[in-house]
Amino acid sequence: MRLVYAGEMQALDRFTIEEVGVPAEVLMENAGRGVTELLLSRFPEEARHGTLILCGPGNNGGDGLVVARHLHQRGLPVEVILLAPEEKYRGEAGINLRIARYAGIPLLSAPDEDSLEALAPKILAAPLLVDALFGTGLSREVSGRFARAIALLNQAPAPVVAVDMPSGLSADTGRPLGTAVRAALTATMALPKVGQVIYPGREYVGELQVVDIGMPQRVIEERAPRRFYLTRDWVARRLKPRPPQSHKGTFGHLLVLAGSRGKSGAAVLCARGALRAGAGLVTLVCASSLQPLLASYLPEVLTLGLSPETPQAELSPDCAEEILQRATALRSAVLGPGFGLSEAAMRLARLLARELPVPTVLDADALTALAGKLEELQEARAPRVLTPHPGEMQRLLNLPKEEIQADRLAAAREAARKSGQVVILKGAATVVASPEGREAVNSSGNPGLAQGGTGDVLSGLLGALLAQGYEPFEAACLAVYLHGAAGDLLARRQGPYGFLASEVADALPRVLRELTLYASSL
Repeated sequence: MRLVYAGEMQALDRFTIEEVGVPAEVLMENAGRGVTELLLSRFPEEARHGTLILCGPGNNGGDGLVVARHLHQRGLPVEVILLAPEEKYRGEAGINLRIARYAGIPLLSAPDEDSLEALAPKILAAPLLVDALFGTGLSREVSGRFARAIALLNQAPAPVVAVDMPSGLSADTGRPLGTAVRAALTATMALPKVGQVIYPGREYVGELQVVDIGMPQRVIEERAPRRFYLTRDWVARRLKPRPPQSHKGTFGHLLVLAGSRGKSGAAVLCARGALRAGAGLVTLVCASSLQPLLASYLPEVLTLGLSPETPQAELSPDCAEEILQRATALRSAVLGPGFGLSEAAMRLARLLARELPVPTVLDADALTALAGKLEELQEARAPRVLTPHPGEMQRLLNLPKEEIQADRLAAAREAARKSGQVVILKGAATVVASPEGREAVNSSGNPGLAQGGTGDVLSGLLGALLAQGYEPFEAACLAVYLHGAAGDLLARRQGPYGFLASEVADALPRVLRELTLYASSL
């Protein structure tokens, strides 16, 4: 599913109306009908007792008036509060206001704060509320009676259904513009908006559902940005089926360069994630002194001990030639989990980050070695996928963490531009960006994944997908969704947190099974 900013959605609407020829009135009618159907499917009992719709003077208010008409047509009790003088409702909103008045729908006027305050008891007592104050175009802070209306909607015990956007929430940043409605259900038009699927916006939209407003699919396919919301449907349609006559060589050989003294677990978790994600073969390269230990953890993993090594049991730069030679016969690599932070280890990590001849995941200590040196990856011999968390991204871009977290997509976009590589910025609503402009926001995952070792599992999972032949951006998107879905499965079965990184790896086959069964039903 494509994902848009407010300006991009407005451009798609204009093209649909002006170039394709779909009348704006038809789009509004479809929008209101779609919201009504969702409202009745989620809150049928509340709607039977009465719905109160708060309408602003723009197109969002027009959508709300269509909802009112459809509820009225079904014989359900409904009232509308107009938050602006009637003469302010123009265009399609004005048309639907005239229809509502003719149909006999009760229209209550609240063009100022005093009149709204008089209606406050009605808002607080309504069985079901519809927020149709502002849509995606809002860019200024909410104030006056509109801010008070939002406060009343948030105080009311009844569920709130938001039309297109929870009023007051930025469609681009997901941040409240002064204040914002906290909805139980948001029925958004045509495509989800960036601000609805990133934080803090996710906390305001409640259940997010997309309404088909009649925009031709061709318009979306040809003109919407290549930015995706990673859902079960998106992933299920892209997972490759496994041929029945396949063998271990079919699914690639992954090289894992990880582990040092005190960080051997990172190497094991990475390799375990790769095996659970279906890599045909995994070879773990480590310092010779660590090889017996690491080989004992996972008998399914091949191990290669190299020397010389540093006093911290890290690989030495003198190992580079053999590593590069071994890599030529493999399909992909992971570099960095627990690799080490000595000067020698970081020198080797920077060299391998440039010179490994296969698609490579760069994580953890490899990213620390590249701090401030992203441009070096422009000369990498094969594609790279970087997997920083916000602290690592801070070092890579030399930007305050607060600035990175304020616009995570922009930060990932900048890192992809500087490096010329695909970038995954981990965290709540993980984002992915590629240097040619593709982007994605992940829908899966939960706070239980905020635990040491889960990132190592993600790196192994991603490396396995690269080994299986997925191109880097698609592999990155699949990996973050599958990883999050494994965490979601564990949260449902074991509890909201406290599950282990190794359990996340071990949940991957069940997630893949569910997705494979779901894909067969599409």
